[in-house]
Amino acid sequence: MKKLMVIMSVLMFSLVGTAQAQEINEQNPYELVKGVASKTFDRIKANQEAVKADPEMLRTIMEEELVPHIDYKFAAFMVLGKHFKSVPQEKMGEYITVFRQYLITSYAVAMGYYNNQTVQFEPESSFDDKKSVTVRAVVQDPKRPEIKIAFKVRKDSKTNEWKAYDMVAEGISMLNSKRSEFESILRQDGIDAVIALMRDKIGKPVELNQDEPIDFDGESA
Repeated sequence: MKKLMVIMSVLMFSLVGTAQAQEINEQNPYELVKGVASKTFDRIKANQEAVKADPEMLRTIMEEELVPHIDYKFAAFMVLGKHFKSVPQEKMGEYITVFRQYLITSYAVAMGYYNNQTVQFEPESSFDDKKSVTVRAVVQDPKRPEIKIAFKVRKDSKTNEWKAYDMVAEGISMLNSKRSEFESILRQDGIDAVIALMRDKIGKPVELNQDEPIDFDGESA
């Protein structure tokens, strides 16, 4: 998960050219991904000194700029997998709420590892008749091999708006990774143990690690 979150931060902060503030076009999955990245990048740049003074500010930025464009409920359900039906309804609301905060924290922590990588997005393809789209890109670092990355984006049947729900880095799906991690916990200890695990991570402070090179196996070099 850490590997995926770190690469996600690189993708968000490494748009080709100068990022400009813009409205997010949720009717186009390709423009959605690029637009969210641009707005988030601009806000981080505008608040660099404040973020250095208080890294917790990254949680606020992620919540306000990124999370509104992620279908976190769908992602939360996907992570439960076959255990979805076994989760008591009275616990489902708590699980979704904590999962949302868990994503915010994970992305905020990842932002502390950004270190000037760049990204090239694939050309836009037709999506008129599609309900889901994969937006692919390549993360480039002069000191490391290229990394293939992709966003899974789905269309809301009611609003026709596109939202991201999964990320794949070098063939590794974030949702599949978390489903595998949570599966044994759900089977042995139930949803309360998963919620407790997520709350534990949420409770840890966000720290900046920008002076440390990113190791895409998940550790700082």
